[in-house]
Amino acid sequence: MNDQIADFLIELRADRAATKEKEKREVWTKFTSLSIVFIAVMAAVATQWGGKYSSRTLTNLNEATYNQALVTDEWSYFEAKSIKQTVAEGEAGQAVRGGDTKLAETLQAKIKRYDAEKAEITAKAKAYELKRDQARDAAAQSSRKGAEMGLAVSLFQISIAIGSICLVMKKKNLWWLSLACAAIALAQTIYAMML
Repeated sequence: MNDQIADFLIELRADRAATKEKEKREVWTKFTSLSIVFIAVMAAVATQWGGKYSSRTLTNLNEATYNQALVTDEWSYFEAKSIKQTVAEGEAGQAVRGGDTKLAETLQAKIKRYDAEKAEITAKAKAYELKRDQARDAAAQSSRKGAEMGLAVSLFQISIAIGSICLVMKKKNLWWLSLACAAIALAQTIYAMML
């Protein structure tokens, strides 16, 4: 019986030693797990920034559409004033031919007023066009940033997948590949923010 206990203790010590040796060999897996968590956090941040850029794009496109509607209204108003001015010019010509100078003077004053109103309308329309163009440019910029941030998010996800495979297969080289992919994703995130 003492031999059985002694054999059992030897076996137990050998098993513990093997377990400790295995833990020492695979201590890197703890760091791999931590790095995957860190990469997942960076992916979440990049995703939030990507969403922010998408929201900005939509907001700027809405602003551009609103200003385009105002531009269209102003140019339509300009056309209405032009038509009224043309009618007034025709009537003024008939009044002059008919000898009605008072009516001709009244119509000439209207024509001058239409010219002034058309100048104001033109200035307003051009101001709205400028706002529209600025909103379109801002939307394009936000869209570019969002696309670049989308690439960064994809790279983070690939990095997480490689890191997970690394843990399952116990292949340390895959961990280095995962970290390299995360570094590229981080560089892409910074590039997207600086764009």
